[in-house]
Amino acid sequence: MKKMYEAIWEIFNQCPNNQMRDIFIDEIEIEDVDQFIHEKFKGKDVIFERTDLADGTIVYNITASGIRERYSFSEI
Repeated sequence: MKKMYEAIWEIFNQCPNNQMRDIFIDEIEIEDVDQFIHEKFKGKDVIFERTDLADGTIVYNITASGIRERYSFSEI
């Protein structure tokens, strides 16, 4: 069954001494967050770690082709 999530995608800046990052926020309806992540980064050299927080938020810390990113999913 599909669920509605608020998805926050953060792309961290690789430049030293620059703490800024790109942040994208969207509402998405999906069945499987793992499948969504695999499809989103398909074809890239990806390492990811999933963390399930006590409040139900699912966080993926991702390194995709050498770039550090984070995806957070909170059920709406």
